Amino acid sequence: MPQPIPGEATQAFASLAEVVYTGSSSQEVLDAICRAAVDIVPGADHACISVLEKDQQLRTRAANDDIARLMDRLESEAREGPCLDSIVEDSVQRDEDIASSSTWPALAQLTLSRTPIRGMLGFRLQQGAGGRSALNIFSDTPRALTEESVSIGAMLAAFTSVALAAAEHQTSVENLRRGLESNREIGKAVGLLMAAHSITDEEAFAILRSASSRTNTKLAAIAEKINAAHRDQLG
Repeated sequence: MPQPIPGEATQAFASLAEVVYTGSSSQEVLDAICRAAVDIVPGADHACISVLEKDQQLRTRAANDDIARLMDRLESEAREGPCLDSIVEDSVQRDEDIASSSTWPALAQLTLSRTPIRGMLGFRLQQGAGGRSALNIFSDTPRALTEESVSIGAMLAAFTSVALAAAEHQTSVENLRRGLESNREIGKAVGLLMAAHSITDEEAFAILRSASSRTNTKLAAIAEKINAAHRDQLG
């Protein structure tokens, strides 16, 4: 039988949802999630959200402290760890006590020599950098990351995936609106595409952007061609 979510975790999720849907930036949302992780995941002392770059190096998108940021650098150096494995294998990764037969011996050696960390958790995120992101949670106490920690951490990771999608969607809308305000021709072209194809402003803007990329032509020039073609039709 699944364990009920602790009251403080429920309250934290509600607070995080408010952060997401009140127009906060992606960075503000991710920072809030990392802070919440150490408050609601049993045994957690450090948390970060990381992206696996094309060169197989981890980049920290958000963290609650410098130790969590250091872990991304150590994991990149060791080329192994819960973040990398959670992304590559699409599974939850846990090491309760890295000082005892660690799953990642090279990382354990670096971690034990440079940090107070003894336990690790990694959860792949479905949003962010095409699914090459992870929520990572660390504990300074051996065996403090329990099954309850995994359960609440998994829920937080799922929330983070949704939050990333919502925040990035909001950012794209804001960028679109700024573009329309700064260039009247683009605004006209977007309106014409919306009317002609019964699509949203974002979908219309995506068509313009795709055409610009394919033809190596400035967005404004593409927009001017669409507007000119429409004027010719009316004439």
